[in-house]
Amino acid sequence: MTSLGAEIEAFAARARSRLRAEPPGPFERRSDLRGDHSHEGGDWLGLVGRSPPREAAVLVPVVARAAGPTVLLTRRALNLRQHSGQIAFPGGRVDPEDGSPLVTAFREAEEEIGLDRATLQPLGFLDPYLSGTNYLVVPAVALVPGEPQLRVNREEVDHAFEVPLAFLMDAANHELHAGSWRGRVRQYYAMPYGDHYIWGVTAGILRNLYERLYAP
Repeated sequence: MTSLGAEIEAFAARARSRLRAEPPGPFERRSDLRGDHSHEGGDWLGLVGRSPPREAAVLVPVVARAAGPTVLLTRRALNLRQHSGQIAFPGGRVDPEDGSPLVTAFREAEEEIGLDRATLQPLGFLDPYLSGTNYLVVPAVALVPGEPQLRVNREEVDHAFEVPLAFLMDAANHELHAGSWRGRVRQYYAMPYGDHYIWGVTAGILRNLYERLYAP
């Protein structure tokens, strides 16, 4: 790795030592399964029923900025059928030809925001996350060196922006909010940042990153 600055190098070393080296295996009742059910005693069956979840992967891109690492996020296009206007990581459903969640995450990031997969440095995987829409999401964390040259696909993404990693990894900024969904009141993490309301799956994955790397 080329010299990226002490703060970035320290983050990369910590991530490689504390994240999963390989993606999690097939869906099963497992203690490391995170998700929208996490604040309800871990009852994931009560969340999605008994139908097998669909496999998906997202990229958690950490940009190596001189002023300190940032996390690259997107705001989904308003014309999308699902989760329009929400803050998200680049990602999507795993295609059979992908072969691995990492390939899916890299491919989706290139398709959505033009992030060149050849420049990305994989650091590891977070725990699987089960969403309320019955997707089993595998988050892949990667370092983005230098200045990313983005090409935003306006059909999928309205806006791409960066948030300081230090803000997202500060537990004081992890708020527990609640809302009604399918007739039930559910709790979820939220990390409001300026005009951006980071919540739900995205905030839950960031919380897992904090727990893996920085929690006492």
